[in-house]
Amino acid sequence: MSSDSFANLCIFHIMDGLRDGLSHFSHTSRAALLYAINPGDPIRIYDPQELMRGHEPMLKKVFVDSENWKQGAAHLEQTRLIEIVKSKSLELSGLITCGARSKSIFYQRWFTEHHPDMCSTGPTESWLEYAALLLSQDFATQNILRIDSSGHLLREYSTHAVRDYIVDQRNRVMGWDTQLRVYPILDAVLGISKTKEEGAWARGDLIFIEPSELNGIEYLAKFPENERPELKNHKHVRKLLQSVELSGRKLVSDGKKVVGIANCSCTDNSITAHFRGEFGFLYLSSTPVCSFADAQFSATNYRPNLVQLEEILLELNMDPNDRHSMFQIVNKLVSSAGHRSHGCTLVLDFNDPPVNIAGQSLEKPLDLREPEMRALTRSLTKLDGAVHIGKDLRLHGFACLLDGRAVSGENRARGARFNSALRFTAEQDNMVVIVVSADKPVSIIQHGVELTARCDWQQHFACVSTPPKLEDWINE
Repeated sequence: MSSDSFANLCIFHIMDGLRDGLSHFSHTSRAALLYAINPGDPIRIYDPQELMRGHEPMLKKVFVDSENWKQGAAHLEQTRLIEIVKSKSLELSGLITCGARSKSIFYQRWFTEHHPDMCSTGPTESWLEYAALLLSQDFATQNILRIDSSGHLLREYSTHAVRDYIVDQRNRVMGWDTQLRVYPILDAVLGISKTKEEGAWARGDLIFIEPSELNGIEYLAKFPENERPELKNHKHVRKLLQSVELSGRKLVSDGKKVVGIANCSCTDNSITAHFRGEFGFLYLSSTPVCSFADAQFSATNYRPNLVQLEEILLELNMDPNDRHSMFQIVNKLVSSAGHRSHGCTLVLDFNDPPVNIAGQSLEKPLDLREPEMRALTRSLTKLDGAVHIGKDLRLHGFACLLDGRAVSGENRARGARFNSALRFTAEQDNMVVIVVSADKPVSIIQHGVELTARCDWQQHFACVSTPPKLEDWINE
């Protein structure tokens, strides 16, 4: 096999594993790579799913019109296997990036999507760093027998990415002098999260404190040293969480055992698992790292993604204060329905006056700027049918029936709420319908089209030819 063919296969397998792993950790994700194998080589781009389209001016400025990206590589022969390259000039909108240099590859820079509902970009950045490391190793070893193993490693890297990010951040704060082992903590968090107690999922906070800092905590209750529950006994810890559920109290652990119960705050290097029933969040100090559910870590922050609604509201002729209030009202209703897992349908009517919709009308519309009316509306979303909200920020009806003729975008797998909204908006002007499914996906529908629909990117099964030079790709 020629060196070019080997390089192309290495890049393909690592890209494929990276993209698949990130898509499971967050949402469907694309990835791209810029690289130059030798100092004198032109920089090339491998972007099979057009992630970098739209960023050509910045790429041309940094990599074609300038050679500053080559600086700092003179000491590569004396350095370790790989060196991560930070670059403030590549803060591209909507992208997460990581650059690296090594003896085997002069320069590489990886890109992937920055989804708007991420808890943190940290684990994803660690994922990209690991991709750069594996590509450097594969180029250095030239071992054809393990050419696809790097892709498998990246595909299953979720827990390792979370661990690597936490370790890196804690090392920056306190150096290498730590007794907390992160892998057992992550295993315990996932184990507890999938353990029910009397049919209920875990709720409450479990905080992991450096053993050297435990004596500075004022405990409400502290267990004798020889009777402290083992962290690996997930069932026992799950039972203990009931003592801190729906309170400001926390279970305190040294990473091996549960030490006691306290009202302590997080420290600069503490790790906290915040269990919230079916899902939860992992924090480093007071900063969210990731979420967890179904015994897996993920990037989502479980907040409704209403970016498309923001764009629609900005295009409307509305008072800025009313626009802001409308968004906040909808956001709270959607969040409430999602967290309570009952789902709902919201009809936002921007007609003046609002149209009549079959359902339970009101003698006097409810002013949703009043907290009590908003609380009532949250309860009304539990009823079958849609709630009808006008541009005047008032509730005009509930238990509304949405009907219309069949449209081409219907999806039988999505149920009656979704398909009724498609039919209704296809025949109504100045209407936006928001459908919240019981399992939390949020769909924003206008003119019979789901604005939140995701594209299924075409799968590539080989990197057959050498990727093009960046300059040629820009000029295409």
